[in-house]
Amino acid sequence: MREQYLVVLLIRLGVVASLASILIRFGRFKRMLLREDRTINQRLLLALSFGTIFASGVVIRLIAPSYKAIDLGLEGSLVAGLVGGYVAGLISGCIIAIPAMVGHEYLTLPVLAGVGALGGLLRDFAPDPEEIWRFSPFFDLSLYRILTRREGHVRAGFQSIFLLAILFSEFVRQSLHHFFPKRMFAVSPDWPHSHPLNLVAAYAATVLAATLPLKIWNNARNELKLEEQQRLLLEARMDALRRQINPHFLFNTLNSVSSLIRTNPQQARAVVYKLSNILRRLLRKQEDFTSLSEELDFINDYLSIEMVRFGEKLRFEKQVEPQTLDRLVPSMLLQPLVENSVKHGLSSKVDGGMVRFRSSLKDGRLRLLVEDDGVGIPEAKLATLREQGIGVSNVNERLQVLFGTDYKMWIDSRPGQGTRIEIEIPELQPGAPAES
Repeated sequence: MREQYLVVLLIRLGVVASLASILIRFGRFKRMLLREDRTINQRLLLALSFGTIFASGVVIRLIAPSYKAIDLGLEGSLVAGLVGGYVAGLISGCIIAIPAMVGHEYLTLPVLAGVGALGGLLRDFAPDPEEIWRFSPFFDLSLYRILTRREGHVRAGFQSIFLLAILFSEFVRQSLHHFFPKRMFAVSPDWPHSHPLNLVAAYAATVLAATLPLKIWNNARNELKLEEQQRLLLEARMDALRRQINPHFLFNTLNSVSSLIRTNPQQARAVVYKLSNILRRLLRKQEDFTSLSEELDFINDYLSIEMVRFGEKLRFEKQVEPQTLDRLVPSMLLQPLVENSVKHGLSSKVDGGMVRFRSSLKDGRLRLLVEDDGVGIPEAKLATLREQGIGVSNVNERLQVLFGTDYKMWIDSRPGQGTRIEIEIPELQPGAPAES
């Protein structure tokens, strides 16, 4: 008899843990858990969800009385109130009690409705909404923390009230079941001369059954919060990298304008006009990815500015496979590389030179090549090029942020012959998810 009773209590814990694990797999339910402030419709939806799920357990228990462990009406009402507030807890308790009322267990309705409202009151009483999710029956009662830290005794006080509320709810259920066994259901040691520890086990099972869903869901909430923080961190990092490029480009262009104002005002006006087009595009578009054709349009505008300064000494050659033009590439990917070719490779060369760009597709990979026939990069500097400077290191870091390890970047340079930079990234078509 006692063994069957303890097995029922253990099965109850397994059932509530399974239900909590299944519910958290639904994305809509998981997102709802992240909300601390909910609309009336969201509270009603939450109440209906809890009420329907836990009411089905009551129905199963009424149809098959041997399945006592499946009835988690009190725990479900309490958790609904803790998660959704006293309105959601009250409505959930009423819904869960409907099958029991049909089975003539008339005391179930006021008890479950009251327990649901009690859970909502605990939520409102919490010093911090997160305290609901942090609750554990094994909370810290360190006398040192309670006496020396204000948040220590506030937290310990609330956790104690939380535990007492669960125990009180179970006490009410056990007492009503004892005096009115046909009007209130409870899992209790009903055999003669039962040891008091058997009743303690019932109280402990209720505490754990109310705590397990909170712990399981809190782990999922923490994972979602970490994902959100990582997403925000990634966006902030990408934005910082964009801001690192744009002022760099603007600074170099304004230097070109300042050198032309005295010698050739007409050309200076043309450069300013081109620069305004570029800045307009930069201010209008802040996406992480853009089509290769748009990126090449940007390069054409940039080089038209540089050609005003260099004249025929600067030449640009493109070999672009048509099918690559609509493929997505990180925005502002090519401009720093082309700028490096012009500034470091060709500007100090008396007769100028050529910048070449090529694109191709092979085996689901997009390959981009930027090369020049400039002065090249010394071997000592080439070894640290990915970590130093704004251009190449910025491009390399952005590729790491966006693609992780799913990209390749080759840098080859020979003094007096030029520099070649080749990038290979996954083929991303318009409309496809562009994620790292």
